[in-house]
Amino acid sequence: LASASGGGYTWAENSGENRLTTWRNDPVSDTPAEVLYLRDEETAQIWTPTPQPVPAAAPYLVRHGAGYSCYEHHSQGLKQRLRLFVPPDAPVKIIQLRLENRADQPRRLTATLYAEWVLGPSRADTQMMVVPSYHQEAAALLAQNRYHTEFGEAVAFISSSKTPHGLTTDRTEFIGRLGSLAQPAALKRIGLSDRVEAGLDPCGVIQMHVELLPGDSETLYFLLGQGADEAEALATIRRFQDAAAVDAAWEATHALWDDILGTVQVETPDMALDILLNRWLLYQALSCRIWGRSALYQSSGAYGFRDQLQDVLSMIHARPDIVRQQLLRAARHQFKAGDVLHWWHPPSGRGVRTRITDDLVWLPFVTAFYVTATGETAVLDERVPFLLGDPLAEDEDERYGQFETTTETASLYEHCCRVLDRATTEGSHGLPLMGSGDWNDGMNRVGIAGKGESIWLGWFLAATLQHFARLCRHRGDDSRAAAFEEQAAAYRQALEAHGWDGKWYRRAYYDDGTPLGSQQNEECRIDAIAQSWGVLTGLANRQRAQQAMAAVETQLVKEEERLLLLFTPPFDKTSKDPGYIKGYLPGIRENGGQYTHAALWSIWAFADLGQAEKAEALYRLINPIYRSDSRAKADVYKVEPYVISADVYGVSPHEGRGGWTWYTGSSGWMYRLGIEGILGLKREGKMLAVRPRIPAGWSGFKMVYRYGSTAYHISVVREGVAERKLLLDDERLLGDAVPLLDDGKRHVVVVEIPLV
Repeated sequence: LASASGGGYTWAENSGENRLTTWRNDPVSDTPAEVLYLRDEETAQIWTPTPQPVPAAAPYLVRHGAGYSCYEHHSQGLKQRLRLFVPPDAPVKIIQLRLENRADQPRRLTATLYAEWVLGPSRADTQMMVVPSYHQEAAALLAQNRYHTEFGEAVAFISSSKTPHGLTTDRTEFIGRLGSLAQPAALKRIGLSDRVEAGLDPCGVIQMHVELLPGDSETLYFLLGQGADEAEALATIRRFQDAAAVDAAWEATHALWDDILGTVQVETPDMALDILLNRWLLYQALSCRIWGRSALYQSSGAYGFRDQLQDVLSMIHARPDIVRQQLLRAARHQFKAGDVLHWWHPPSGRGVRTRITDDLVWLPFVTAFYVTATGETAVLDERVPFLLGDPLAEDEDERYGQFETTTETASLYEHCCRVLDRATTEGSHGLPLMGSGDWNDGMNRVGIAGKGESIWLGWFLAATLQHFARLCRHRGDDSRAAAFEEQAAAYRQALEAHGWDGKWYRRAYYDDGTPLGSQQNEECRIDAIAQSWGVLTGLANRQRAQQAMAAVETQLVKEEERLLLLFTPPFDKTSKDPGYIKGYLPGIRENGGQYTHAALWSIWAFADLGQAEKAEALYRLINPIYRSDSRAKADVYKVEPYVISADVYGVSPHEGRGGWTWYTGSSGWMYRLGIEGILGLKREGKMLAVRPRIPAGWSGFKMVYRYGSTAYHISVVREGVAERKLLLDDERLLGDAVPLLDDGKRHVVVVEIPLV
């Protein structure tokens, strides 16, 4: 992880439990835990090729791309370029620096890398356990925390492209007492102590000399990483001490990301839309949510049962294998009773069992989605074990622990069926019980006594029952399919009978039967997701759905502020206790701000209602690029314009300010909404459908879809035709989908749609 300030921090395998260097959780000061210093050996001047912590008096150009960050800077008569990247096949961060002497005299320099060892979740807890050593042959500093229960054998390392001129593992020596990274004491004197001892304030520092004649340039690099043991660490060091291996790794990093992000490429009349869909949203979802599970605002390291299942939906075109892997990974964290861990930490699987009601339903939901999209049914027969553990006691809301795994296994299909059996509950209104949360974890007190019911969960569960029933019938399990369909119909009837509030759908019922998300509520009078999912599932009465979404538009869309709120008004003074959501200030995050996850569902619902103009306008409204396309807007939004933020504040004086960026499931949903909901691309087994819902102002758009070795060049054009036409290589096709063939050829697809 790197930022605009500098090197950020590094982890291996688990970004929360196995941090190699310090995660600051401070995006304001953004002090890096890894710093590369340069020192002029003749003038003793010190600076960093990054903007922090010792900036030189010259501009810095910082560029972030897929899999790398690059810092360019010209000062002290030196042209400097620093690249940070991680090879796709090795646990090492490469810190590559190119120096070019633009002065007319020789230069003598030192380059010093400082890394603040953690080797665990928190430096405060682990610093007395870090044991450093120096490996003479590999010219590398090693570090190990034997007391770490899960990573005790792992060996972290720092090495370089040259034999170090000096080193130390004593942070106090390097920084100095009462010193700082901006003025490290060790760089104000000649040499380092070469001290390698346990029990000190731990860090890793290596220093090397660089000499440049006028006009000369040199590329040097440092390695920072971790092996599963010392042998793996040393093998990685030796591999990348070869400059050719570093160059190959740089090319492999680009090739990996270009392959993934190049699966679908679009060209529309909206360049800002293209920027997000062609690279950044999918990159955010995969690098941050699925692989890293870390960012500046949160460094989790854990898998969330519902979280990563939703995230991988975005990978169905580029990497369907990742969707498959996550299905099986999630199923392994399900109890025999059908409920699941809300989240868990790899590799041990330690996690928390809760009464949250929607987590488990995402398993059959995503399974049905995957099978429908890919046509691959073999995944349903993959056998996976369960977890063992005593059920939660009546007075337990959750339990964190290490749970045993059964020797018994069951097919993924059976895992999904157990989920649906467990999730199918009914309260006094015939709606599913809300438990301690139903996607909105902040509403953890609405149904905590076991009587509260959820309207949103009713839509979600009914749709999942219907979708999975189709898989049941495909397998000849007709009795189970009929039971699921019957329950879905019962939920649908209850939703219309007890969910409708007169102008929109209610959100839930408290344990005492009081409605939430109703006209009779002074706070949280209308909630977006109860409306949008009635549409997205196709289960809500059509007339009511249109009326409900009209209420969303009038009450939750704030065009001038570029906001689409989760609900309104925020919780503040109500005597009811909805849960910890009320602990957020009104208008912040889930408490009545824009919670982008839900905003995207609302936009997709407008698209499903056939309101293409409105859907595209709202997508543009919340597009972060348009939130920052002027200095005035950027000063309000204040966060990165190229990734989506989890939330945007909804009240003065911070109205329109971006909140939590990068580590948010909104990235995957925004990608899917753009690709599927608006541009209409949908994979259905071995067929590819294009059913665009685009505004009248668009004359069309283009798209390239790669399937294996085959490229489909798709053009959607508005023509003066009475009906839609689909052509594949100049041959008209019936229907609205083209066959997917991995034949290595270039195919041309034209979709002609009427002007209106």
